[in-house]
Amino acid sequence: MRMIEANGIQLAVEEAGEGPAVILLHGFPELSYSWRHQIPALAAAGYRVIAPDQRGYGASSKPGEIADYGLEALAADVFGILDGLGVETATVVGHDWGSIVAFTAAITHPERFTGLVSLNVPYRGACIGFPPMEVIRTELADRFPYVIMFQEPGVAEAGFDADPAMWLQGFYLGGSRGKPFMDSAEFEVYVEAFRQGGISGPVNWYRNIDANAQTFHGRLEAPISQPMLMIAADSEPVLPLSRTEGMERWVGDLERVVIDGCTHWTQQERPHEVNAALIDWLERHR
Repeated sequence: MRMIEANGIQLAVEEAGEGPAVILLHGFPELSYSWRHQIPALAAAGYRVIAPDQRGYGASSKPGEIADYGLEALAADVFGILDGLGVETATVVGHDWGSIVAFTAAITHPERFTGLVSLNVPYRGACIGFPPMEVIRTELADRFPYVIMFQEPGVAEAGFDADPAMWLQGFYLGGSRGKPFMDSAEFEVYVEAFRQGGISGPVNWYRNIDANAQTFHGRLEAPISQPMLMIAADSEPVLPLSRTEGMERWVGDLERVVIDGCTHWTQQERPHEVNAALIDWLERHR
């Protein structure tokens, strides 16, 4: 991996290939490693692939303050990576929290992105309500109990420290409806990375949910100006397929691909289908 000085921190980046740039943004609790099936496929198809360990993850810096993990900083990291690599424009691809960072970056500086791809997370403007944590606690607690738990100082960290492997496995199997999607060696890559780096940084992303809403209030209804591909999973347990309906309100140039029988960890569960859909769309939007 290559270390890049960006936005005042060090970010570890995987790179491969030459051609139009594609930056891949992972989710929680993942790493750039979650794109291990896409990086070589995209490079072979003629793209320059950039996959960072995002702030707080893997080999990247882990600032100590909760406020260091707001969306404004996370989007600035993306711009800093592109600037550090001399990339003027790119297609940005996100999964899970990576999609939220991708949306934020695309709205903040639309001129930097020629296209936008989201896996699992739909763009729906102010889709939850304001303030979001109050809505989650009162209306969505059954779907997002971990988000509520993450707001309590030290609780997630204590659970993780007690048994990192079991803690991670709980999230992975919860998101896949109990269906394994990686082998033991792949799982150990995650366990070792999070054992070394801890879980505070990644959990701090969640602790900024209300602060993010305050920062971006008024921009939450911004349209997406770039062509967008939405790759959805019909067995997604957290954000059901129905949430992708009505995205045309915010996205003028939208295509959808639905992967049958797939749950939350789409690019790892069904890599061949994701790669085919992604490369087909990229080729038509060069």
